[in-house]
Amino acid sequence: MSAAAKRYKYLRRLIKFDQMDFEFAFWQMWYLFTAPQKVYRNFHYRKQTKSQFARDDPAFLVLLSFWLCVSSIVFAFVLRLGFWGFIKFLLFVSNKYLIKPACQDQDVEWGYAFDVHLNAFFPLLIILHVVQLFFYNVLISQDWFVSKLFGNSLWLLALGLSILHKTQLLLYPLTILAIIYIVSLVIGWNITHTLMDFYKYRVL
Repeated sequence: MSAAAKRYKYLRRLIKFDQMDFEFAFWQMWYLFTAPQKVYRNFHYRKQTKSQFARDDPAFLVLLSFWLCVSSIVFAFVLRLGFWGFIKFLLFVSNKYLIKPACQDQDVEWGYAFDVHLNAFFPLLIILHVVQLFFYNVLISQDWFVSKLFGNSLWLLALGLSILHKTQLLLYPLTILAIIYIVSLVIGWNITHTLMDFYKYRVL
């Protein structure tokens, strides 16, 4: 089946909720945090049984879109943005993180590349756009050392969370992240507070 035919089939299934396997998509989201290798083992099995790595069920994309909307609503609430501010924030995050470049080569399995992108984005979304918000007003926005430690640790965890296996070369940037993390604590820079201000004033 050509890439265009696979794309058409996938996009056509986006409106057929009764045919989506949301339970399996929730399972994948859970294991992206606890055991990402299980998710990628499932990709391997799919290649053996269906001759493609990519998901043929858009349930994961639908759930990720739901989480993106929910996190944007909570962000708008925490940052005290109005309705239009919420819409601008949602569009900003969507345009920044969810747009993928068009594939020129039909031999590339674009669906798998998109799935890898979604898998990598989901843990970061939950840590920075859901978990962090529960602590922002209570702890992270304060001018305490523990606030900087906790907020910056969330960013280090989210950016350093690797879903790849045996890729030492790709993990070298973690050293740089660790150095930035330590320097930010030494100089008293609250990364979360800075980026929340950036989000807030970017959409106002």
